[in-house]
Amino acid sequence: MPALILEGGTMRPIFTCGVLDALLDNDIMFDYVSGVSAGITYAFSYLSKQRGRNLGIFLKYRNDKRYLSLQNYKTCKSMFGLDFVFDEVPNKLSPFDWETFRKYNGKVFVGVTNAKTGQIEYLDGKNIDKNYTMLRATCAIPYYFPGIELNGNTYYDGGLADSIPIKKSLQDGNQKHLIILTRPDGYFKKTSLTTHAAAKRISRKYPNLAKTMLNRSKMYNETTALCKELKKRKPNDTVILQPPHKLKSFESDLSVLKDSYDLGYKMAIDNLYAIKSLFKD
Repeated sequence: MPALILEGGTMRPIFTCGVLDALLDNDIMFDYVSGVSAGITYAFSYLSKQRGRNLGIFLKYRNDKRYLSLQNYKTCKSMFGLDFVFDEVPNKLSPFDWETFRKYNGKVFVGVTNAKTGQIEYLDGKNIDKNYTMLRATCAIPYYFPGIELNGNTYYDGGLADSIPIKKSLQDGNQKHLIILTRPDGYFKKTSLTTHAAAKRISRKYPNLAKTMLNRSKMYNETTALCKELKKRKPNDTVILQPPHKLKSFESDLSVLKDSYDLGYKMAIDNLYAIKSLFKD
């Protein structure tokens, strides 16, 4: 079956939101969706068929201190207001459509990184709870988020161990893919000083996770190379959409966020024939 593969990136997946809304506008629903971090988090509005919901949340709350500010460290040990983002917004201010979501008959996988093993685990997104614990876990970037407890384990951002879950999809037998990346073509990831510092700090408690963090750049570059190889070998079976320029992970300019959304939407429309072709035998 055709698979939808989603990279994360904090605010960068506003580009992805544009693509997903274009899919909804053209009645294109993938029966296999897999992603990590913000990528898969925003995809839940696609699965609940709530066109424009992600963009509306961005434009209304991105610069709300309850959403993102240093003061949140005092209340939830995170730069993000976890209870605001994963409770007040989806349960009260911009309600998630649970009824429509439950009608989704496909598979949805949420990638999380096990803090103890440092390995990726893919959880069944259809088992998500009203506290969105699974989504909190897949977005839990060390330093910006605390570890999230789920099913007796501590988890962090899925992108640490598998930034673009294409290998998982291939292992599951999928041959056709729409891969939405949030970095431009030619991007080569390097291990930053911040990552070195965060890994050193977390190594005392989770040494395997620290190793995964320091290996992330290598893994990321190998995975993007695999995506390109798939596109080269099977051009009719692989569609890759990605922004033509760098997007900021913590973008705060609302006009830039809207432009990035529009860019994703237009790119999906421009590639609509190729995307629809993935569903042909």
